[in-house]
Amino acid sequence: MPQGVSWKRFAKDLKGEISDDNVSNGAAALAYYLMLSVFPAAIFLLSLLPYLPIPNVDTALMDLLRQALPGEAASLFTGVVQQVTSQRRGGLLSVGLLLTLWAASNGLYAIMQQLNITYDVKEGRPFWKTRGLALMLTLLFFILVVGAFALVVFGGVVQSWAEASLGASSALLFGFAALRWVIIALALLLGFALIYYLGPDVEQRFRFVSPGSVVGVLLLAGASVVFRLYVANFGKYSATYGSLGAVIILLLWLYIAGWVLLLGSEINALVEHYRPEGKVKGQKREEHALPAPGDGGGAGMNGARGGGQPPSPPPPARPPPEPPSRRH
Repeated sequence: MPQGVSWKRFAKDLKGEISDDNVSNGAAALAYYLMLSVFPAAIFLLSLLPYLPIPNVDTALMDLLRQALPGEAASLFTGVVQQVTSQRRGGLLSVGLLLTLWAASNGLYAIMQQLNITYDVKEGRPFWKTRGLALMLTLLFFILVVGAFALVVFGGVVQSWAEASLGASSALLFGFAALRWVIIALALLLGFALIYYLGPDVEQRFRFVSPGSVVGVLLLAGASVVFRLYVANFGKYSATYGSLGAVIILLLWLYIAGWVLLLGSEINALVEHYRPEGKVKGQKREEHALPAPGDGGGAGMNGARGGGQPPSPPPPARPPPEPPSRRH
């Protein structure tokens, strides 16, 4: 919490920012675009997995999906996983590469636009740069997901070896289970940090750990567990919607993920506005963040530090009066 800001004021300001920026509508838009992007991204990722030296890669991936997603949502990927990982198709990596990559980047592009709303700035970067950043973020996420998945699978191999050599024990099982979730949490933390750093058209420093990313990871993990329990015990979507139940569950989970992502961004933006040397709302660069002496600046979040504009230059000095003429 920034110095001099109470939790009550922070909660009140955060509630106001969430309402002003229409976070609920933004999360709904993100859920739509992410829904259109998740399957191209999954196909692209799954086309890479058969080339990795991982035994039973499809089984390990499905086990991980069942733990992370509600059961009916995870079942959507079952057929895709089995079909793509069962064969190496070069065409999928060559002809379909650009199409799947472009389609998958649409979700990241939508996130970038929503983050600009969070910081109250208009997109000023050219189209080629924003689309390039979206593609780069998509590739970084592919690398991050594959790396985290490989580490989780490798941890399972080490766990099997340890159980065979040392014998299974509750402490050993708990330790490896905790290690798996620590790896996933660190991957999520890095993903949030990359989005918050490269997404908005705002100049800022890269922070692996920020208030928004920590809150986002914790809320996403907690919301996923609660939503999974709700779907398993109370929400009978399949009985009501039939085969569309799994799609609705996945869409709801993406809405929750989008809401959490935007909430973390609102927290980071609010903390930035509170800092005496930070940027005010609508400001993209830091070079004029500090107020000029005597201009009425303060540490308020609503642009009270001069609106982020450079101080106006002082009026030109008046020339000294001419001495009175003497009579001779």
